[in-house]
Amino acid sequence: MTRSVAGKVVLVTGASSGIGWELAKQLAAEGCKVGVVARRAEPLNELVAHITGVGGDALAVPADVGSRDRVEEALAKVRERFGPIDLVIANAGIGRPTLRDPVNMSDVEDTLRINLMGVVYTVSAALPEMLARKDGHLVAISSLAAYRGLPAESAYCASKAAVNVYMDGLRMHLRNTGVRVTTICPGFIKTPMTATNKFYMPQLMEADYAARKMIRAIKRGKKVYNFPWQLHMLIKLSRWVPDGVMNWAMGDYEAEAQQAVADRQK
Repeated sequence: MTRSVAGKVVLVTGASSGIGWELAKQLAAEGCKVGVVARRAEPLNELVAHITGVGGDALAVPADVGSRDRVEEALAKVRERFGPIDLVIANAGIGRPTLRDPVNMSDVEDTLRINLMGVVYTVSAALPEMLARKDGHLVAISSLAAYRGLPAESAYCASKAAVNVYMDGLRMHLRNTGVRVTTICPGFIKTPMTATNKFYMPQLMEADYAARKMIRAIKRGKKVYNFPWQLHMLIKLSRWVPDGVMNWAMGDYEAEAQQAVADRQK
């Protein structure tokens, strides 16, 4: 069954660029009141100006989803402005390579904190009110990378795999409560995060196209939505591919990872 989102109060994290920006913009165009959350205030304000400029309603709330207190404060501000939150999309995430020797531990910790705990903090802050109302929808934007560990991407893949398992358990735990749970695992999408990737990204999608697919899955109440399906099947099959073949396919990614970390630290 497809549900309309018109008139719903929606919160989108990681909305300062890429997928989050497109999700917020498209949901606002469908009549949602949108609270947008990210660390950077300036692009959030630009997004709100765009939405309100075409007749929509949005509120910018700068916050770091890696801080439980900041997340709870952000949701409180959205409720104060728009009322009870109907749909939460925990989209915020970072992508940093995992180096081999020495391991860039601070990047690993940040990746797990933002990608995993950011989701946990966001959905947990919205859940009590949804349970009380017996209605609501919790969505986490994960990744097809959750299904396969990749060289120099250990932390990123692990963080997304953890999100999938967390949301699976939450969905079963919330059965018959009126609160729906959706996990969305996209492939490669053109965003500032993927712009630094040097390797080939098969079936690379534009962010606006990916957001439309995600919103359609949310309306249909999908439990888990993996797309594009061809890449999903390829990743599933790759679990039986020998490690040596995967290393060959990825190329000298350790050198690329070291360069990416060095560039970011300049």
